[in-house]
Amino acid sequence: MTNHITTKWLGEMAFESNNPSGQTLRIDASPEDGGKGDGYRPKALMLSSLAGCSGLDVASLIKKMKLEVDGFHIETIANLTDEHPKYYDTVTIEYHFHGANLNQEKLQKAIDLSVEKYCGVMEMFRQFAELEIKTVFHG
Repeated sequence: MTNHITTKWLGEMAFESNNPSGQTLRIDASPEDGGKGDGYRPKALMLSSLAGCSGLDVASLIKKMKLEVDGFHIETIANLTDEHPKYYDTVTIEYHFHGANLNQEKLQKAIDLSVEKYCGVMEMFRQFAELEIKTVFHG
């Protein structure tokens, strides 16, 4: 399967990029880098892709396993190297679950399946960064 995305320059430091789903998003540099800050930063977008990819896996598994979860969010904390080209060398991914009746064992299993088996973006990150996975349960 091939993904084809078109990214169009809008002038200055802004771009618009489409997606196979038909949605578009704006990419822009920060004001200190000559942009207006009116869009997503490319490197930060990679972290959203990582969290989104794994989040979709976990949400699907929560449904399949019929688990009770009131809320769930992912914190992604990444370190950029100092030298150009700057890239993420370490990334911490924290899965936070909220609820009174959390099945911690099954939720951890859902995370493990995503991290080790299903999430393709996680696998891509593994090629260049050290990943640390954390799970936090909020009762």
